[in-house]
Amino acid sequence: MLELHDAPLAPLTTFRLGGPATRLLTATTDAEVIDAVREADAAGTPLLVVGGGSNLVIGDKGFAGTALRIATRGYELVGTRLELAAGEVWTDAVARTVEAGLAGVECLAGIPGSAGATPIQNVGAYGQEVSSTITEVIAYDRRAGETVALTNADCAFSYRHSRFKADPERYVVLRVRFELEDAGGLSAPLKYAETARALGVEPGDRVPLSDARDTVLKLRAGKGMVLDPEDHDTWSAGSFFTNPILTDADFAVFHARVKERLGEGVEPPAYPAGAGHTKTSAAWLIDKAGFTKGYGTGPARISTKHTLALTNRGEATTEDLLTLAREVVAGVREAFGITLVNEPVTVGVSL
Repeated sequence: MLELHDAPLAPLTTFRLGGPATRLLTATTDAEVIDAVREADAAGTPLLVVGGGSNLVIGDKGFAGTALRIATRGYELVGTRLELAAGEVWTDAVARTVEAGLAGVECLAGIPGSAGATPIQNVGAYGQEVSSTITEVIAYDRRAGETVALTNADCAFSYRHSRFKADPERYVVLRVRFELEDAGGLSAPLKYAETARALGVEPGDRVPLSDARDTVLKLRAGKGMVLDPEDHDTWSAGSFFTNPILTDADFAVFHARVKERLGEGVEPPAYPAGAGHTKTSAAWLIDKAGFTKGYGTGPARISTKHTLALTNRGEATTEDLLTLAREVVAGVREAFGITLVNEPVTVGVSL
């Protein structure tokens, strides 16, 4: 394993923020991952697992412990069954499934990060979530000291959440297995209205896989959600806040606040989210609270393309980013009585 000391972590994140790690290990095999985790646990050394770094906010002081970068590789496709090593680049893997003519993750194109991170966050976009295709996750169980296989049900998936996120110190994902669909070169039925409109079809329709993927990439790029080192709008973690899910009672209170603040003719976004619950849009809340695209005057600002992305304009510190995030959270709470929750994982800092 490659081992570095006092190693910069900022270059390993899409924010390009954060201080160094005391020690950085880069593992290229599952065995190396397990050895590194066991060593850290046996010594009582704090451990930070780093994949693609697209969902990390690391404090300016860095990480006092061992950072383990997962750089494993492996793409195995047998029929409609796909197995990915945790270190595989997710968007590259999606491209290969589209080329193979298999549906199920085509609308997750362009999402930065590694395959091993997808079950942790139950990554989703444009009407698809990985929980709908994941069959099994192979992980190292730090508590049991052994490799385990967790079924889809074992993973306890929900909106941007999973068993892995609920107990972040227990599992290190090694491999992820998916069951895709052979629909004759067509996509899964489109669930997201924006995608269907862009393709000129109705929700529920299927389109050629490459058309679905290319359209999603275009939509994401228009929002600064496809990585581009020359575009500071992509120096972010994508969506910084999750969409709030409210009880019906809380949504009624929120709805009244909207009418009071914005007028009788304004209706907030509302999407079914299970019995007795409604989901609304964090991006809408941020915008209507006064934090529009490009908001800010410092080195950390809201993206010029999407209000849900907080960005590093090139010279920001993590504290600059958190100051902006706290301002947004406080403003939305004051305006609408809703407390936004950050989507990225914070290391050594908190909102």
